[in-house]
Amino acid sequence: MKLYLSSFRLGDHPERLVALLPPAGRLAVICNAIDSEDPAVRREKVAAEITWLTELGLTAEELDLRTVSDLGTRLTAYDGVWVRGGNVFVLRAAMARSGADKILPELIRSEKLVYAGYSAGPCVLAPSLRGLEFCDDPDAVDGEVIWDGLGLLDHAIVPHLDSPGHPETELLAEVRAHYDVDGMPYVAMRDGQVLVIDSDTRVLT
Repeated sequence: MKLYLSSFRLGDHPERLVALLPPAGRLAVICNAIDSEDPAVRREKVAAEITWLTELGLTAEELDLRTVSDLGTRLTAYDGVWVRGGNVFVLRAAMARSGADKILPELIRSEKLVYAGYSAGPCVLAPSLRGLEFCDDPDAVDGEVIWDGLGLLDHAIVPHLDSPGHPETELLAEVRAHYDVDGMPYVAMRDGQVLVIDSDTRVLT
């Protein structure tokens, strides 16, 4: 697998994301973790993601899981996906409705796609989303709440820890405490840090 998992936005090492992709690599930008936000605000946030990625020399465009059809075919046009943060439960529900939760794991494990993103984007890869309700509201989901993650990682991700500038840092400290009590393995990340997995190589920096 080739994964670029950031605590917040691009993190401090965007060059490592670029290195995982071919020159001018094409990224599908998935922003469904913010589907419950005001549509105008959502559009602004999507545009910001695309701008940041384009400034790295990448080719980026939104792939909205709410409206896409034939997702498996569409994804073959891309070198990777960039999954924005937001509400992990809203993101997980969108992945289930679109079939992304079945299609993406296969493409990622076979290294046909690079998976990258931050906050909820990495969190959804865990075996379970239990504990993240201390930070993200499951009631924001329109429909069934899914508590299983995609299972691409054998541990949880806890972003934004010890990050005083982030409004959720205290809530994520509660998530960490919950995992400590339950014995859930996790990787703790402060903003700026990224976890890069490239086949057998794994670096948290």
